[in-house]
Amino acid sequence: MVHQHASTEPERLLKRHLAKTTPGIQYIVANKHGTVFEFAGGWADIQNQKPMSLNSSLMAYSMTKTFTALAMLQLAEQGKLKLDDPIKSHLPDSPYPEGITIHQVITHTSGIPNPIPLRWVHPAEGHPNFDEHLAFAQVLKKNAKAAFPAGTRFAYSNLGYWLLGMIIEGVTKQSYVQYVSDQLLAPLGLSPHELAFLISDFSNHAKGYLGKYSIMNLVKGLITDNNAWGDYEGNWLRVKNLYVNGPAFGGLVGNARAFIRFLQDQLGEGSALLGPASKKLFYTEQTIRPGGTIDMTPGWHIGNLKGTRYFFKEGGGGGFHSEMRIYPTQQLASVIMVNSTEFNSNESLSKLDETFLA
Repeated sequence: MVHQHASTEPERLLKRHLAKTTPGIQYIVANKHGTVFEFAGGWADIQNQKPMSLNSSLMAYSMTKTFTALAMLQLAEQGKLKLDDPIKSHLPDSPYPEGITIHQVITHTSGIPNPIPLRWVHPAEGHPNFDEHLAFAQVLKKNAKAAFPAGTRFAYSNLGYWLLGMIIEGVTKQSYVQYVSDQLLAPLGLSPHELAFLISDFSNHAKGYLGKYSIMNLVKGLITDNNAWGDYEGNWLRVKNLYVNGPAFGGLVGNARAFIRFLQDQLGEGSALLGPASKKLFYTEQTIRPGGTIDMTPGWHIGNLKGTRYFFKEGGGGGFHSEMRIYPTQQLASVIMVNSTEFNSNESLSKLDETFLA
């Protein structure tokens, strides 16, 4: 456990979570100069009594989408694509209507449907034999109908972001994973042990859990494959090590310190990843027809905590939950990562961050 903050309030809140809502937790607050507060506590592995440390890796799931969006802005900045390009100009076999643009997919206004992605996973040990392109083609075929006309409303879509990953591969002539690793993670000085798309060290990777007495545990057989589940460890059901089928919508594996490194780059005046115009767009509230705004930028959701505007991305799935935030006016950023499926990151992070937003 490490902490650098005069107040014991965040620590008290974090310990309460460890008693009730999650086996283990990582939480960090930072400004562009360094860490303001950091904490790791509880268990990364209940059965073997391995403590959660700040270096333990966890699944980040949908926090990955912010990196996918940033990759698209980066490629647009380099002139390798235009955000107003129709997706069909890059993926001619897409079953969706002609007019849908990359920009609409990034901002979840494309009308591409959002089937429940809980089955879009495969065992980590089977990953070398996994065929992502085949899995993507099968999902696309089953979900070929747009849910609404593009640009008319906001509706979250994991499938849309999987599609963006395929566009990145077509434009760069390399895998999505390789592009993001080379062009986003490496410039931030992040090693594969800190943030990557594979579990680099299974002995350092937190086990994911589902509460024994949770609603999700009652209905899991209806929405997930039974081979995803391990044994009960006290009041928790262990989730086996899984990878999502589409890394672009949820594949990153890492720790809170790695995500803070990314957020600190974003807090600075410049960025190692984006030029000024692209960075400004990355934080620009978006509109839909006929003229309404949505709480979304090309890559972030927009929130408000007692009058302070912030940008955030949440990630959740089998065994893990996480959220990262940037508070531009306060020049602060925060990350919470836990190894519990049903953890309420939004409510928890708001209570914790409030103590630093004086």
